[in-house]
Amino acid sequence: MSRHRAKAALVAGAVLGSLSTTAYAGPCTTHIAEFEVAIRQSSGNPLAGLTARQTIAAQLDRQPTPETVKQANERLKSQFDTKMAEAKRLDAQDDHPGCTRALNAAKRMYKF
Repeated sequence: MSRHRAKAALVAGAVLGSLSTTAYAGPCTTHIAEFEVAIRQSSGNPLAGLTARQTIAAQLDRQPTPETVKQANERLKSQFDTKMAEAKRLDAQDDHPGCTRALNAAKRMYKF
């Protein structure tokens, strides 16, 4: 009976040990999660979404074509995804200044 208890204790210890490593939160984990929740909650708002500064080309009496608008939106989405991935990567590396900087850059791209 004690042999089974010893095995059970080892298994339980291994499971609990692995859970504690997966539950670790980096310095920006909470802020990243809050921002992602806010993005999901704003999905019904037609005024919310990614935004960028107006380019000089957009000010030169040229009307954007559907293709150029699509390209700009794809480029902005890619930049946003890159910044979010960078924030998560730096968060996992315990780089508080780096993940904060990347998350703030992503936040500047999103309008609520």
